[in-house]
Amino acid sequence: MSMPIESMLLAVNLNFLVFSVSLDDMMGQSFASLVPTAAAAESAIGLAIFVINFRVRGTIAVKSIHFARSIPCTTETTSRFN
Repeated sequence: MSMPIESMLLAVNLNFLVFSVSLDDMMGQSFASLVPTAAAAESAIGLAIFVINFRVRGTIAVKSIHFARSIPCTTETTSRFN
């Protein structure tokens, strides 16, 4: 879901870097270093969610994850996923 946003941010980074080099200004290069930092933090949070889920449930099977849904976990909703 966030891949198009990441692609746009990478394109903006490329523009910052090209214009920074052509204008001989370090501001674009310093600002372009912030986007990979945000992407790394986003990846770390996603990995932490999977690690916590594995520690609590013992598996990372998608069928066992019901806490992310707004539908309450009942026998009726779990029978649809089997």
